[in-house]
Amino acid sequence: MTGDTVATRPGADAATPTWRERLAGHSVGRRVGRWAGHRAGVGAIAVLAAAAYAVLGVVKLLTYRASSFDLVIVDQAVRNYARFRPPHVPVLGVFHGRGMDYPQLADHFSPAYALLAPLYWIRDGPQTLIVAQALLFAAAIPFLWLFTRRALGVAPAYLVSVAYALSWPVAQAAGFDAHEVMFVPVLTAAMIERYQAGRRLAALAAMLGLLLVKEDMGLMVIGAGLCLVLVGDRLRGVLVAATGAGAVLVVRGLVITSLGGDSKDFWAYGHLGPDAPSAILAILRDPLSALLLPFSEEAKVDTLFLMAWPTLMLCLLSPISLIALPHVLERMLSDRSPWWQAEFQYNAFTVVILFCAGVDGLTRLLRLVRRADDRSLKLAWASGVFVVALTLVPRFALDQLYHPAFYEGDRVKVSAAAAAVRVVPPGVTVEAVNSVGPALTRKTTVLLWSGTPHGAPWVVADTARWEFPFGSLDDQRLQVDRLLADGYVKVFERDGYVVLRRE
Repeated sequence: MTGDTVATRPGADAATPTWRERLAGHSVGRRVGRWAGHRAGVGAIAVLAAAAYAVLGVVKLLTYRASSFDLVIVDQAVRNYARFRPPHVPVLGVFHGRGMDYPQLADHFSPAYALLAPLYWIRDGPQTLIVAQALLFAAAIPFLWLFTRRALGVAPAYLVSVAYALSWPVAQAAGFDAHEVMFVPVLTAAMIERYQAGRRLAALAAMLGLLLVKEDMGLMVIGAGLCLVLVGDRLRGVLVAATGAGAVLVVRGLVITSLGGDSKDFWAYGHLGPDAPSAILAILRDPLSALLLPFSEEAKVDTLFLMAWPTLMLCLLSPISLIALPHVLERMLSDRSPWWQAEFQYNAFTVVILFCAGVDGLTRLLRLVRRADDRSLKLAWASGVFVVALTLVPRFALDQLYHPAFYEGDRVKVSAAAAAVRVVPPGVTVEAVNSVGPALTRKTTVLLWSGTPHGAPWVVADTARWEFPFGSLDDQRLQVDRLLADGYVKVFERDGYVVLRRE
């Protein structure tokens, strides 16, 4: 999945390396030696990045800025895996009217969460998820460093690695609860770098691992197949693309529905048709309109630009970008605005792919202008990538880390929420307001407090701050009044937080 894929022609200079040799970049001995000499530096970048991501997430959790959707969902699934039980997620099942035994796999097909179960044997709770996510995001850095070092050299490898560590997609994901995207950067980085190194089985393992992360990762695998076809590895590319397509069809059409999910839950293309066949027909009937859909909203254009700009747009010159393309189109063709936004975690699915594509795009451009060995241009581009990443920090989540107010949060809210949490006894089922659920999930079974009462013996409500999924603060206050009229008793009230117990 990199630049040169044309074998040496008969009669070519015997000293000219074949495409496989150029793909690897160096002999095994030199590669191992050079990597060993840089482990401390690369490791330091990864450790510092993981620490920053962990602090970002843990501070939000401790100051009641995390959310039941999605942190409690993941917490409940992993806790059940750790106890050798099916990954039931009551908070999601009850919200959708599907019961307390609704499996997480029926929502998003993410069996990869089971890999986190041993961590819950050490410490049970959402903090563990946040730290694990931070470590996984940082684990992509060594693979990205190796990929870039082979293509551009040591100094550019460090600059690109730091740029990834500072990148806005990772920052946004690290600052928003915990999600299945935590597995994707390291798997995509390993897939691309191991293929570059000629380690096909390792690349295949990473690719197959993607299919265990989420039901739509088959789209990314299709993109990997297209990339391989374009660079000349045609048979393998066709097989990879077929694997991805088969995975999407089987998981979405069979596995999720057999587990109690609904294939329409994440159908976000009603403007194209009620199902996939009708949407495809609509695109074929009017391809121009479909082509313009990814640019139909200002937010889409902004996000697309922000995705490519960290590589100075050179990712667009590389076939590696094809790996990201199907997933990006899935988002940009949809009618769900959160999927288009830069503020959410979805951009972290493709961030490593685009950095690798930027590196490869530069090497292709330099060959085109016959400057393939120009180290100064390689260093200049990598420096530009680093500067862009640095200048984007103030706009996104990592900016919060150097503001003292971030660590304090809303003191009134934090104090009152903590007091409300202490009132709820362990072992009970509680309907909790979205931002308080993560603080209760370790000791109780948390349901999401909403406009539909579920009869839980305990309720933690907020009448002073708007919370998802209510339409307004007035709706929250009315819901508290209804619960009191239905027989609940108020046992705590402070600064807007209300704890109710059913008699």
